[in-house]
Amino acid sequence: MEEERLMQSMLLDFYGELLTDKQRECYDLHVNEDLSLSEIAEQAGISRQGVWDNIRRAEASLRDMEEKTGLIRRFRQIRHGLESLRAPLKELEALSGGRALDLTREMQETVDKLLN
Repeated sequence: MEEERLMQSMLLDFYGELLTDKQRECYDLHVNEDLSLSEIAEQAGISRQGVWDNIRRAEASLRDMEEKTGLIRRFRQIRHGLESLRAPLKELEALSGGRALDLTREMQETVDKLLN
């Protein structure tokens, strides 16, 4: 469930600007603010059915864009690759001295910056 919520949030972050304003608003309030359909309907000034329709259309559009572009999949692959470099770099740092030590620290800092 938590993984699904994270994916929904990432979809909105990556592709949200491609939605209509109303779809983006309803989807954001539902996913990120965890508001009920009634709460969103009251805030947006539309019916609960309108909220539901906007959320479903937004979800379909966002997933379709991810399927076509794969940006989130690639983002996760790159992040995983960078995270897998941390342990070997720490080990290399422990074994290194002189300029090699400086280089391993520089690489660790670069990896940390890319991940944060």
